Amino acid sequence: MAGADGDDSLYPIAVLIDELRNEDVQLRLNSIKKLSTIALALGVERTRTELLPFLTDTIYDEDEVLLALAEQLGNFTMLVGGPEYVHCLLPPLESLATVEETVVRDKAVESLRKISQEHSPVDLEVHFEPLTLVMPTLRQAAEDKSWRVRYMVADKFSELQKAVGPEITKNDLVPAFQNLLKDCEAEVRAAAANKVKEFCENLPEDNREQIIMTHILPCVKELVSDTNQHVKSALASVIMGLSTILGKDNTIEHLLPLFLAQLKDECPEVRLNIISNLDCVNEVIGIRQLSQSLLPAIVELAEDAKWRVRLAIIEYMPLLAGQLGVEFFDEKLNTLCMAWLIDHVYAIREAATCNLMKLVEKFGAEWAQNTIVPKVLGMANDPNYLHRMTTLFCINALSEACGQDITTKQMLPVVLKMSNDQVANVRFNVAKSLQKIGPVLDSNALQTEVKPVLEKLATDTDMDVKYFAQEAISVLALA
Repeated sequence: MAGADGDDSLYPIAVLIDELRNEDVQLRLNSIKKLSTIALALGVERTRTELLPFLTDTIYDEDEVLLALAEQLGNFTMLVGGPEYVHCLLPPLESLATVEETVVRDKAVESLRKISQEHSPVDLEVHFEPLTLVMPTLRQAAEDKSWRVRYMVADKFSELQKAVGPEITKNDLVPAFQNLLKDCEAEVRAAAANKVKEFCENLPEDNREQIIMTHILPCVKELVSDTNQHVKSALASVIMGLSTILGKDNTIEHLLPLFLAQLKDECPEVRLNIISNLDCVNEVIGIRQLSQSLLPAIVELAEDAKWRVRLAIIEYMPLLAGQLGVEFFDEKLNTLCMAWLIDHVYAIREAATCNLMKLVEKFGAEWAQNTIVPKVLGMANDPNYLHRMTTLFCINALSEACGQDITTKQMLPVVLKMSNDQVANVRFNVAKSLQKIGPVLDSNALQTEVKPVLEKLATDTDMDVKYFAQEAISVLALA
């Protein structure tokens, strides 16, 4: 070893070399983790001239060793002599950024980003930006024969864009992104479509609109009618975001026709993704522009055979209602909301009940009294006991939003009448409803109307009815 020749200053590097060549992975890993200590012992000049070249030449090892090395080098700025010499760290990190294992590449890129902040603007241009020499590799990867490689490029495109900066983005990444959007494999097109909004947002502001209109939008138009539903669905989840980037006039002239086409798409997920992102368009051009095409799309989704699709559209209904306004809602969508209350899937009925509460909070108690409450109460006489129970669930949800007057005068009499229902499930839900709406009622109604009914239910032949009636009496302090 070098130390045997009497030069103790060479001893650390000799130990490192010995350990890095050792067959034991743990020894190699330990030596990498001691790199900062070894660098301190060597001093900044020898770290630059001996240690880093050695590390750069020996980047072939187990992934865990390479991962530790990639992490260590991110903290090496002061050990090579500070920001003035930080460019010396680029060669080993550049090599690590091209290894096969993703975790190692990610850590190397993270360290590269870290040290890039320690470069002066001049050094960045001279030393760091030539890493765009990465572009030939990137171009090759974007056109690789394996679709999985192209998919990974598409999936990481936003990170690449941020790493290389505006000039390279404009000259190299825009054409590469166009090719990925036109890729022959649907998985690649879907991954690229998913990045459209993010890519456009991160384009340099001075010529962002021109790049989008000239280079990106023509590809987007083709994807709207793609043969693969996953591609169309991915695009539909982000395309509305372009309206805030391109502004009102471009949205009306160029994007609106695309949104309208997507609202009529045969794939429910495409229509749903457009509807779920309507707030972006509403901010720019107002939702009225879409209302005529919106309605048939909502109706179709509301009646879709897949209950999860119906559930999703219910959850967006309060947002839609707020954007479309009360008149449009009453005329076009009210009937749908009531129909969901008698859906054969419980999750839909439950969501529809919650939806009504949010609508009342949005449109007010007077609207509820005139529009919703009479229809809800009418279901109390439905021959299907599940629908009668839905009346009770709705009353539970609406009582607080509707207030004391409506609850006492309109809802309470219906609940009390239902205490005589033939089905025990309905009767014990009456007890639960009385407990729920009790705090909204005045003390007179509680004592003279609610208490006698609960006392009667507390002697019911059904054990569950008895239990819930006694619980309501206790909670409402009516004993």
